[in-house]
Amino acid sequence: MATVNVDLAGRSYDVRIGGNLLREIGPLAGSLLRKTSVPVVTDTNVHARWGKVLGAALEREGFAPNFLIHAPGEGAKSWDNLARTVEWLLAQEMERGDTVIAFGGGVIGDLTGFAAAILKRGCGFIQIPTTLLAQVDSSVGGKTAINAGAGKNLVGAFHQPALVIADTEVLGTLPDREMRCGYAEVIKYGVLGDARFFAWCEANGDRVVAHDEAALAHAVTTSVEAKARIVAQDERETTGARALLNLGHTFGHALEAETGFSDRLLHGEAVALGMVLAARYSARRDYCSEADAQRITAAIGAVGLPTEISALGIDGSGEALAGHMLHDKKMDAGTLPFVLLRGVGEAFLDRDVDKADIAAFLDEQLQAH
Repeated sequence: MATVNVDLAGRSYDVRIGGNLLREIGPLAGSLLRKTSVPVVTDTNVHARWGKVLGAALEREGFAPNFLIHAPGEGAKSWDNLARTVEWLLAQEMERGDTVIAFGGGVIGDLTGFAAAILKRGCGFIQIPTTLLAQVDSSVGGKTAINAGAGKNLVGAFHQPALVIADTEVLGTLPDREMRCGYAEVIKYGVLGDARFFAWCEANGDRVVAHDEAALAHAVTTSVEAKARIVAQDERETTGARALLNLGHTFGHALEAETGFSDRLLHGEAVALGMVLAARYSARRDYCSEADAQRITAAIGAVGLPTEISALGIDGSGEALAGHMLHDKKMDAGTLPFVLLRGVGEAFLDRDVDKADIAAFLDEQLQAH
């Protein structure tokens, strides 16, 4: 088991990474559980595959798990499900010093974390991420949110977990598409700030997606270490360091909005496309070379992730896609900073991007083959 500490003044916590950790939930998390009754928020897929394992592990330590089970998918991050979760936790007589377990992918982590943030002005929560994407990204750093009609993750709070348990064993039941989605966030850490890790991803990406134990452990641990360093520098995204983690997300969220936040384009796939677009736009602006943009595109495409937005069949324009960006939560004083690249491993914030130029660029990409 690897342990990565997220070093935050007064809010530090550990991320435990390894196989078979779900069965050790009692010894790992027991000190954070004050009551016998333990509320667990999950979804139908995770509960069906792993609910009995988690439940039995808690019961062995004398705890009684109670499950709230949501439907799977991005649609669960809604006002209705937030209200349902909060009301259920209140019915469980959860107190401010108590802890709820978020047992699922990024959707469940975001929803449960936000409910914990607002319940009685802040309760504790433990993240047990069950997707590769959640293990390397959304479970670490304390960003919690639900979606609104105007866009993704627009209603939320910074609320750090008390503990993250990333059990790589549970990834064995993930569909290949979900593994590829998680890998998009893995390679992102190489693209934005670690050229050596990017080269490792070029050589080992297929092993990660194929559930190779050693490759998976290295990918998750290295990704979490990278995110922990950045979060420790800039917890609330105020200095710019944490904003670099949004590489691919501004383009990606616009694509998600245009495709209705649906299974037509999953979040990891949108991030992958967004990184390709960021690299190509950086080359267009002469920030990085065409060769670097092509290298990034090739590495992303090598594991089966999408690299061309023209393949999405979007019946819209570059201007429409750029319009979605106006609702981005990173908008500041009417401008939207873009995470662009000076090369592999060299991301930076560009606060002087012309929306019309973005629209023209996206029109070209929509027509490309």
